[in-house]
Amino acid sequence: MRERKELARVTVVIGVDGSGRTRRLGELVGAAGSPVLQVAPDAGADLATRLARAHSDGALVVVDDAHQLAPATLRTLAAAARGGVGMVIARRPTISGPELADLDEVVAGQGPVEQLGPLDPDELAELVAAVTGAPATPEQVSAVHAASAGLAAVAAAIADAPDETPPTLVARVQRRLARLGKSEADLAGILALELDLADEVLGAAAGLEPTSAAAAVRSLRDAGMLTPDGERMIPAVARAVLADLPPTQRRRLHETVATALLNTGADPVHAAGQLRAARVRTPAAADVYRRAADLLRFADPGTALSWYDEALNAGADPALVGVGRAEAAALLGLPVDLDSPIAAPADAARLALVAGAAAAFDGRARRAAEALCDAGEPGPVLAVPSLMAIGAPDRARTAAAGRAPLPLRRLAEGALTVGKPAVALPLLIEAAEGFEQAPPTVAVPDPPHALGALVAVTAGDTASAEHLLDRALASGAGGPVARNRHRTLLGWVRLRAGRFDTAVAELNRLTDAPLPGRERLLVAGLRAGIARRSGDIAQLRAAWSAADPVLARQAVDLFQLEVLEELLVAAARLRQHQRIAPVLEELDAIIDRLGRPVAWAVALGWLRLQVAIVGEDAAAATAAARQLGALAPDGARQLAQCRAASRWAAALAGDVDPEAVLADAAELAMAELPWEASRMVGHAAIRTTDASAARRLLERAREFTAPPAGAEQAPRGGLSDRELAVARLVLAGRTHREIGAQLYLSPKTVEHHVARIRNKLGATSRAELVAALQGLLPAES
Repeated sequence: MRERKELARVTVVIGVDGSGRTRRLGELVGAAGSPVLQVAPDAGADLATRLARAHSDGALVVVDDAHQLAPATLRTLAAAARGGVGMVIARRPTISGPELADLDEVVAGQGPVEQLGPLDPDELAELVAAVTGAPATPEQVSAVHAASAGLAAVAAAIADAPDETPPTLVARVQRRLARLGKSEADLAGILALELDLADEVLGAAAGLEPTSAAAAVRSLRDAGMLTPDGERMIPAVARAVLADLPPTQRRRLHETVATALLNTGADPVHAAGQLRAARVRTPAAADVYRRAADLLRFADPGTALSWYDEALNAGADPALVGVGRAEAAALLGLPVDLDSPIAAPADAARLALVAGAAAAFDGRARRAAEALCDAGEPGPVLAVPSLMAIGAPDRARTAAAGRAPLPLRRLAEGALTVGKPAVALPLLIEAAEGFEQAPPTVAVPDPPHALGALVAVTAGDTASAEHLLDRALASGAGGPVARNRHRTLLGWVRLRAGRFDTAVAELNRLTDAPLPGRERLLVAGLRAGIARRSGDIAQLRAAWSAADPVLARQAVDLFQLEVLEELLVAAARLRQHQRIAPVLEELDAIIDRLGRPVAWAVALGWLRLQVAIVGEDAAAATAAARQLGALAPDGARQLAQCRAASRWAAALAGDVDPEAVLADAAELAMAELPWEASRMVGHAAIRTTDASAARRLLERAREFTAPPAGAEQAPRGGLSDRELAVARLVLAGRTHREIGAQLYLSPKTVEHHVARIRNKLGATSRAELVAALQGLLPAES
């Protein structure tokens, strides 16, 4: 044991029950070397006489459990101590009255006071060895200390088996509780659950006012039931308390605590974690679990789903959890029970919103639009992108007038203008920013990041598309189900930009991911595009096999158009012509209903051209080129496609003008269609009769899909081609409006590009940006 203070001089021993007060008094008596007078709680009326005799005999007066003595006895002892009687007393830490305080003060003035605390590791090792009869291992000492908090009496009771609850300890705890009042016993039962409860919750559960609760905690601490800090029950003691409770009483205790958590406004998530740790399964606990799930269903749907399951396991009414569970499941991309029982009319509207989102995830834009329009607010506003996707602009404009949070209204505004991608993109970027700052508490059919990326690709702005998707993945916009969508779209954007290796890398991330219909179609298109560019017919067949069942549903919409290009080209290559015509007819009808917006009309005409080319149908290619030539686009990408179409169709028919082919192909590459540029030049090369021109065309075809010569050495600062184009104009002193006019971009989109360039170059001001660009592009400054 650790070295004690000099025994003869100690006068007051303080410690909780079980800390060794009585043993310590015995040590002091043994070392006193003088007669001893023991004062018991029932000291009797002759105490003063005996104390006087002890004084004359030079005896040491020993008082154990001084806190249990009557006030009159304490006053008699204090008077004797003042008269010179040698005295040593032992008591609990709490001084319960003025008489004990007076005695303590007098005796403490005669010599040192000793505070008994928890045993240290060496003392515990000695105790365990004494109880078990064998040397204690460090693991044994650690286990005993964790269970006993170093309290000597508890450590001795569990020394043989720290993880068990011996009957001797249960009996000891029973005796302590029997001596305490009902308030202390009730509080002990609550503390035995070992929950992290705030003071107000603890008091409410025990039915105690703050002052009474504090007094009860002090009593339990003095009784040796709490850890030295007085905040938690000693683990072994907690087990002993619960071991004495019948199951019905324990369930009532659980219900009491859960009700107190609800009534005091405790954080539901923290409260749910506490109750689950204690395996609480009661009606009030079910309500706590449900509230925790409701709070998390949009921010953390996976955790919310586990809380809904806990609520059901605890006996919650399925009608109270069904809709919230459906919302969480939808955001996780899991099957949704749309027949969930509902508890209130508002739940029907919430379930309709879930149905709309689930239909959109499955790639059924028409069904999504109907469900959302029939739902309450903000359903109609959420329906706008789906309505535009199926070619219902009038209904979309009506729906957009509904009430909804600002980010959803911005999403609707952007969707209404998708006919003009350069106009829609800045609105969708703004909507994406709003989503990140204030995520809507609803399952969104398609986040603005995804829609913005699709529009950006159509506008020939893959840099903005990538930036939106990177932000979406970083912020978790749209929940877990949207994460796979954003990742799939990122692969798609990189494929369109000619970066096949990174497209394959994104595709590999999705190998084992369960995907809804919309993403299955997109993945199939991505696989088909990669297979088409690598000439892998086996992979092309596999991609088509995955896409064919989805296409068979004939649930085609506008935003699938460019993905469908890859799939319909694959169908033509594999001679699956029966699938091509219905899809083209539906896309034609959608674009007609939208008023033939030029950007999308060009995309559809380009699709027809690609199908004709792969089938080597010169007449169909000429017809598609003629249709494209009749359009008047104002976007750089669409202009390049329209100019290249006639040249490509002519080459397919054997009419090759090498210089014109190269010029048009260069425009395609600048419009971020490098693979198409390479393919057009390659087709021309194998159809020209001029061998020299054929060699030059083939060399140029390879250059379009290969990194520029010296690209690894050329400093680009991580900027994309589009960003470099913007950077050059910034360096030339152009305004955002002037840059937009030259590059067919809106000023807002130019602003977005400049911000991204600034971030990449680490510039914090325009002056720093110009300086960085002068270093990056010295020949142009």
